[in-house]
Amino acid sequence: MAIRRQIIKIDEEKCDGCGLCVNACHEGAIQLIDGKARLVSESYCDGLGACLGECPQGAITIEERVAEAFDQEAVERHLATQKAPAAPQPAAKPVFQCPGSMARQFSRPQAAPTGQTAQPSQLANWPVQLNLVPVHAPHFQDAHLLIAADCAPFAFADFHSRLLAGKVLLIGCPKLDNTQFYLEKLTEIFRANDIQSIEVAYMEVPCCMGLVRVVEKAVEQSGKGIPVALTEIGIQGGMERVREAATAV
Repeated sequence: MAIRRQIIKIDEEKCDGCGLCVNACHEGAIQLIDGKARLVSESYCDGLGACLGECPQGAITIEERVAEAFDQEAVERHLATQKAPAAPQPAAKPVFQCPGSMARQFSRPQAAPTGQTAQPSQLANWPVQLNLVPVHAPHFQDAHLLIAADCAPFAFADFHSRLLAGKVLLIGCPKLDNTQFYLEKLTEIFRANDIQSIEVAYMEVPCCMGLVRVVEKAVEQSGKGIPVALTEIGIQGGMERVREAATAV
């Protein structure tokens, strides 16, 4: 039933796709579609505006107009479908796993090729993309994690020597990837492993703060008091320690 009420309005021209509003909406009314935040159903939005303060671009406002009435039961069904476990499937033949996504741990940093003076790689684990890494990868136990935005290693020339050395690396993009998936995956990783510390290396652009929010929320949901440090990387190669390791709340 359509009634006149308050409901959110998203300005797609201002929206940069950071995804912070998606995590802030407890009714699941907002999703990232084609890189933009969109209201997926009027009946899921209660019009209270919990997402307003999370938008760094000011792309979300509250307007009063004719819209479908807020439906709590529909919201509960919607949220249940997002979290419902998959139905049991009949036994199947083992699925081939791509060798490129198999978990690997390196015993020491990779040396530079013979005859070259480049600094050796400090990468000690594979895969590094958050979508691919197994939750129970052995290198997570007692690990110091570096969770970096995709662009950070390209912008910061000393990424390996000053940030990556001695850490297990995970990378992702809060603008282009599914932040809800990241939140759930990181929460699982933090719960299942004894992580010693986390450093988040994010770019100075506003949308990259979404990575910080996801990590902090995942620590909170995991129930683990893992200390989190923040390092901001400038698009021209600068680095600033925004926060030394502290327990995220």
